[in-house]
Amino acid sequence: MRRFVLGLAASAVLCATAAPARAQDQIKIGIGFGLAFLPIYICQDLKLVEKRAKELHVDVKASYQRFLGAGPMQDAIASGAIDMAPYGTAPLLAAWENAKDTPQQILAVSGITTMPLTLVSNRPNVATIADFQPTDRIAMPSLTAPQMYLLEMQSEKVFRSFDKLQDQVVAMSPAESVSAMIDGSGLVTAYFASPPFTQIALRDAKVHRVLSSVDVMNGKASFLIMGATRAYIEAHPQLPEAIDKAIDDAARIIRSDPARAAQIYLTHEPSMSLSGGVVEAVLRDIKDEFGSAVYGVQVYADFMGRHGELKAPPKSWKDIVAPALLSSPST
Repeated sequence: MRRFVLGLAASAVLCATAAPARAQDQIKIGIGFGLAFLPIYICQDLKLVEKRAKELHVDVKASYQRFLGAGPMQDAIASGAIDMAPYGTAPLLAAWENAKDTPQQILAVSGITTMPLTLVSNRPNVATIADFQPTDRIAMPSLTAPQMYLLEMQSEKVFRSFDKLQDQVVAMSPAESVSAMIDGSGLVTAYFASPPFTQIALRDAKVHRVLSSVDVMNGKASFLIMGATRAYIEAHPQLPEAIDKAIDDAARIIRSDPARAAQIYLTHEPSMSLSGGVVEAVLRDIKDEFGSAVYGVQVYADFMGRHGELKAPPKSWKDIVAPALLSSPST
């Protein structure tokens, strides 16, 4: 019997030794272009997702795939080509409703940034949006950008008509918009800008601030939110917590060492016009606008519900987030 027991023990040791190691989990994250993606760049360079996942006893390797636009990135999530990616608040809410109560429903995994958006103008007599004339044109990156929602929300307050200025909006790249503001060509007379283009435009004495997202929302509003399908979150329940902690780690680096953060940004997006010093100055200006909490979700949801973009808006921001976010200071 003693030989039998020892034999079983030896066999167990051999089997354990011969067993293959558990495969490392992969998480594929989509990214785009712009300063808003800086926390993700920091996570990538410093392997913060891997570090935080390891603390939760999950062996994971994060990979990052760049996309030229939000549409292709969201299509990649739907097809399973990537596991999660950043959304604007309105697109995330639309994706949440479109596949509601199905495995493909999109939920918020983590906030990324509440980077403020600012409406600027080179017309000195424009103090509020009520001062725009029919001939004025307002530039923004696209006709479905977060800036459009903010303009509509403010138009609803000022004119009691959310689409009052809609026909005066033109899609224009940030570089073209800044140039038009500074050279005064008249192509556009206002630009709804995001950092660092806000700061660049406001350097010119002719350009002044008219309105910001903080004014419209009465506080912070998420600019980018990391989203993933319900199926992915349920299959990997610890990863949202790892992502949240990694994003918060990146936010702390931006606050405490903006020079380092600026260099990381320029490594990922080299620029002929933006120096490390310029980016660092912008980051010092918006240093508190990064982190895992989400803000302004309910304001967006209620607005989209009033105007038919959502048939059944969430009753609370908690309805659209992964469990890991439920205890965060979100709104």
